[in-house]
Amino acid sequence: MGNILTFVREARAELKKVTWPGKKQVWYSTIVVIAFTLLVSAYLGIVDMVLTGVFSRLFS
Repeated sequence: MGNILTFVREARAELKKVTWPGKKQVWYSTIVVIAFTLLVSAYLGIVDMVLTGVFSRLFS
C-alpha cells in the first residue's frame, strides 16, 4: 500500500511541473492534424484510382 501512495504523490508532483498547452496552441495543432490527414487521404485516394485504372487495363 505504501508503494501505491508513493506513486500517487510522485505522479501528482510531476503533473504540477507540466506546462499545459493553451487553447490557441491546441486549436492550431488540431487544424494541422486535420489538414495533414486530409492531404494524406487525398494523396492515397489519387494513388488508388491511378493504380486501379492501370491494373484494370492490364488484366481485362
